[in-house]
Formats: sequence, C-alpha cells, structure tokens
Amino acid sequence: MDVYLLEIAGSARRELAEIRAFERTAIAREIQEQLTREPTVPTRKRKLLEGVKPTFEAKPPVWELRIGEIRVFYDVDEGTMTVFVRAIRWKPPHKTTEEIL
Repeated sequence: MDVYLLEIAGSARRELAEIRAFERTAIAREIQEQLTREPTVPTRKRKLLEGVKPTFEAKPPVWELRIGEIRVFYDVDEGTMTVFVRAIRWKPPHKTTEEIL
C-alpha cells in the first residue's frame, strides 16, 4: 500500500493553531492516520464533496475528513501522491458543511 505525503496550507496551519492544544494533537494524529493511506477512498469519516464551492484555494475534487466537530478539507494530487490539507474548520451541529466552507 502506497503512502501519501501530507502538505498543510498556511491558512490551514493558522486555523489549526486556533484550536486548543489537546485537540490539535488528536487532529494531527487523525490526519496522519486517515490521509496518508487511501485518502480518496470514502469511509465513515471521509467523503467526497460534490458540487461545493469552497472559500479556500483547492483543486477539485475536494474531500472532507470528519474528526468529531472538526472538518478537515483536502484535495489529492495522485501524480505526486500528495494530500493537500486546505482548511481545518469547526462545524457546529446546527450548520451545514456548505456554511463553513
């Protein structure tokens, strides 16, 4: 099984820095576990977002990784086997994914 490289955009790093330290550690661990192997295979935590227009720079298709109330948005370059984490956002229960993009 191939291992993908992770690249976290500066804006995503800033969003991550705003999250409490103990949650950051869990998020970083989950990103490492979920996105370095088969990042484009849908699971209970990962899904392809179709027909959405993100407010951040991304190359379609855009994927979402769910970590509790945190959503990690990313795209994948299969040619270089790189996952680009574009945004890390908190999603309150009363909001839709489109509202936090």
